[in-house]
Amino acid sequence: MTADTQNDAPNFLSLLDPAAASQDETPRPLTEAVRLERVIILVNPLSGGVGAQAADEAAALLAVYPLQAEVVVLEGARIPDQIGEALEARPDVLFILAGDGTARSVAARAGADGPLIAPLPGGTMNMLPKALYGTGDWKKALRLALEEGAPLAVAGGEVEGEAFYCAAILGSPALWAPAREAIREGKLKMAWTYARRALKKAFSGRVRYALDGSEREKAEALVLISPLISKAMDKCDGLEAAAMNTADAAQAFRLAAHALFDDWRQDPTVTTRGARRIEVEARSRIPAVIDGEPMLLGREAAVRFLPRAFMALAPKPPAGEDSV
Repeated sequence: MTADTQNDAPNFLSLLDPAAASQDETPRPLTEAVRLERVIILVNPLSGGVGAQAADEAAALLAVYPLQAEVVVLEGARIPDQIGEALEARPDVLFILAGDGTARSVAARAGADGPLIAPLPGGTMNMLPKALYGTGDWKKALRLALEEGAPLAVAGGEVEGEAFYCAAILGSPALWAPAREAIREGKLKMAWTYARRALKKAFSGRVRYALDGSEREKAEALVLISPLISKAMDKCDGLEAAAMNTADAAQAFRLAAHALFDDWRQDPTVTTRGARRIEVEARSRIPAVIDGEPMLLGREAAVRFLPRAFMALAPKPPAGEDSV
């Protein structure tokens, strides 16, 4: 697991009892879909979307609900152990207010048999929280989970030991992901910088892929999309595998425009279908973006579909703000 940011601040554990809530606060109702008596929230105040006061703010928000809550401030070196301790405590729900990588790691370690997981938007891209709660505001997401949440089985995938619950982009166009996020945030100059950087590295080598044991095919990139956010998958029976076959800069720009502003599946350079087992190889190491996090895979990678990767506490159906 990768820590979001090294935190040298001392750890503290805050125990909140319903009776400790301010007498001036009207207790807020909890969801009736699942019994919530004890919750834990892991907070990394140094993550990009969190802030130094997040632990105190989370404690104040939780204090107005009729439950017992523990607020744990994450320390850089101790994050793996703190996650393990929180999972072993078996709360009714474990909230994560930290970076995208930490949220993904907690969900992966919890698995299908762990406690309910609620990843709040505390990172940069926040793909998973936005897909579940439809907001980039962690306070709104926290209230939504507590007041309208229900147990939700989240499907996903795993590539070379790295779990993903939204999407994995394998191949040089993975470098378009930062540009897409910058466009969404209205940062056009930054988006152009990212796009130019991506184009310089594009077309350097295609990937070969095989879906469910079929013959190998070539593509500029392979995008694997979970049922949680795929607009094309009606059933939770596999990942949507979209092959992108751009051959030059003009096609790349056209596809990027489709991806940013409309349905990219309509682009003639894209083919898509479902799959449960995917094998990918290339002549050099494969650039990838796994749920918004860039990484470099080996020359060969195997991907498998996880029909029930973990159990989330989220509205039904999930918000799906980042559906693609």
